[in-house]
Amino acid sequence: MSFDDAIRAVSVDALKFVQDGQVLGLGSGRAAASFVESLSKHIAATKINVVGVPTSLQIKIAAEEGGIPVIDADRAGEVDVVFDGADQINSKGYLIKGGGGALLRENILISAARRVVIMADDSKFVDDLTRPVPVEVHPSARTTAVKPLLDLGCTPRLRLLANKYPFITENGNVILDCDFGTIHEPEILRQKIIGLAGIMEVGIFTRRPNVIYRAHPYGRFTIL
Repeated sequence: MSFDDAIRAVSVDALKFVQDGQVLGLGSGRAAASFVESLSKHIAATKINVVGVPTSLQIKIAAEEGGIPVIDADRAGEVDVVFDGADQINSKGYLIKGGGGALLRENILISAARRVVIMADDSKFVDDLTRPVPVEVHPSARTTAVKPLLDLGCTPRLRLLANKYPFITENGNVILDCDFGTIHEPEILRQKIIGLAGIMEVGIFTRRPNVIYRAHPYGRFTIL
């Protein structure tokens, strides 16, 4: 059994945070996709009424195919619970997200939610954040944002597709993946980046989750 088995087990256990009548934020990526699959089966079995707010077209399609009613974030009002994954989680619960490019919509929901549930495999947990930080940038700032980011001490790289064309987010922006090395002060760094002209979102999430699932091999998990 692999981490995938543990993520599936986590997605089933996380259903205990779902209640009838709730608005649920549905994140992006592997863990979120697994949760959507489990939620679809749960709705079919229990006949509860919930509404999902997807953060990406991938998850929206998966939710629709699974019979989960969906609405856009601007119609949702308050979100009861967000279920999402993470690219990296430090010892204080700060996250790096945006590997799939949905960081802006994910952070909108996480910031608005009453409760945040994060599901990630054991490899994502670290003492200090070290992954390159996805920075969503307006296309007109694609080059002008580079120098200020360099001045902050990172190596920014334009995210490209396999065909070498720029990766474009569902918001029509580009992403600069910025390698800062070890990040000791995530909150301060996020504020410095988000203050730069043309920056739409930063993949350092400082809203710490209410619940964190840590998936281990062989279908095991712990809850932090």
